[in-house]
Amino acid sequence: MEIDSIAFDSCSKENLTLYQEWFNYADSDGDGRFTGNEATKFFAMSHLSRQELKQVWAIADSKREGYLGFKEFVISMQLVSLGQSGHSITHDLLTTDILQNIKPPQMEGLDALVAKKKRKQKDKDVNASPSPLPSPSSNWFSAKSTKKVPASSVTSIIDGLKRLYIQKLKPLEVAYRYNDFVSPLLNNSDFDAKPMVMLLGQYSTGKTTFIKHMLQSSYPGAHIGPEPTTDRFVVVMSGPDERSIPGNTVAVQADMPFGGLTTFGTAFLSKFECSQMPHPLLEHITFVDSPGVLSGEKQRSQRSYDFTGVTSWFAAKSDLILLLFDPHKLDISDEFKRVISSLRGHDDKIRVVLNKSDQVDTQQLMRIYGALMWSLGKVLNIPEVMRVYIGSFNDKPVNDRANGLLGNELFEREQDDLLSDLKDIPKKACDRKINEFVKRARAAKIHAYIISHLKKQMPTMMGKAKAQQKLIDNLEGEFAKVQREYHLPPGDFPNVDHFKEVLSGYNIDKFEKLKPKAIQAVDDMLAHDIPNLLKSFRNPYG
Repeated sequence: MEIDSIAFDSCSKENLTLYQEWFNYADSDGDGRFTGNEATKFFAMSHLSRQELKQVWAIADSKREGYLGFKEFVISMQLVSLGQSGHSITHDLLTTDILQNIKPPQMEGLDALVAKKKRKQKDKDVNASPSPLPSPSSNWFSAKSTKKVPASSVTSIIDGLKRLYIQKLKPLEVAYRYNDFVSPLLNNSDFDAKPMVMLLGQYSTGKTTFIKHMLQSSYPGAHIGPEPTTDRFVVVMSGPDERSIPGNTVAVQADMPFGGLTTFGTAFLSKFECSQMPHPLLEHITFVDSPGVLSGEKQRSQRSYDFTGVTSWFAAKSDLILLLFDPHKLDISDEFKRVISSLRGHDDKIRVVLNKSDQVDTQQLMRIYGALMWSLGKVLNIPEVMRVYIGSFNDKPVNDRANGLLGNELFEREQDDLLSDLKDIPKKACDRKINEFVKRARAAKIHAYIISHLKKQMPTMMGKAKAQQKLIDNLEGEFAKVQREYHLPPGDFPNVDHFKEVLSGYNIDKFEKLKPKAIQAVDDMLAHDIPNLLKSFRNPYG
């Protein structure tokens, strides 16, 4: 994350002004996105080999979004210049001192082309800061009807996913009330949201301190103490100034991906807030701080909202979920067990952090590690071993009296590994969104099969209420029938108890019959449209 910032910040003001002129020329449609098609023509003027340009694009488009913004364009120009100077183009070049004195690359014939464009646009100030036009996709979701979105307006992988959602997946979700049973309908901000990291753990395991440690400063509204201090969900994200926004306000803002939280009611929204502050790390990642999970059944009855449901909602949106443990509080309470169980299906996102490890000696730490793995194995109920990071993630120096030099070295390595994991999040964000989109499409398809199957079992005339109750009581058996009929994996089916709860509020007879065309559209999307989208926005040099 900070590597890109180093490369960009090392660029002189004079070079930035020149690169802005070049970017305005190269970005022919003025949308602020330098795409692969535009790159093949523009980079040809550098006379670098195809293999070198392939490396330039791969490093500059580190997030694999299929286009370069102005910042990434500047990085690509620096790499082209280094390539022309005889350097081997690698990612390590961006961290070296060589960037300080780098000159703009030689682009044959570019000055004449820029001058020609300047003459045509005399009324525009080419030296102004980049002010790209808003992406046309921001208006696609405001239309009441799912009108056809032209393929020509798609200028990135994310735009392509938005178009596929509106035209193929959303109609299926609406027809079978997927938004009421599983997850709210997606909007523009859900696709454009920055990657999220959620922290979960019992009280006083260092969740808020961990965020403070990552940011090297406190965030607005942060409270730290040995008692349960954070009593609400706090989203820490980038903003122009330091401020806290109440949950009800956050949930109705169209440019924030939290509209779906309205389903948990005002009781939850009063325990939810957004902390904004300008910070380079928050330009790439959003943190979600959660209330400490307390022990005992009493705590569950005191919550005025569905705590497990909220954590499950955030888990689906998050790119990484950190479970924090304290060496002195390894017991997994009933509520924490329910919370961890609700993370099923997101196993690949979960990382475990054994925090405050410098408070115990090496022998105790070894035993605590074993006890933690045993406890987690029973709760997660998976054969694979979870990745556990051991360390002390706060701003205080490591207490080496307990662990000695060996402990210090271990904590430093573990911290480096965790930081490396966090740095990879923005690079993998686009891949994660594709992955979540495909998961959602498969879940929506199974949901449609279940609802249409239940509708089919209803009588035409008499005894509808009795038949509905019988279907709800035997829902697990009905799931098995759907699974056998359509050859679906049993692990992909929704939670039976939750489905029963929602279904009991509906009249099954009013649901839609199976729409083979809508199912086929989603099948075609998964089999052809998404692979073609990825192919069209891959590295233009192969």
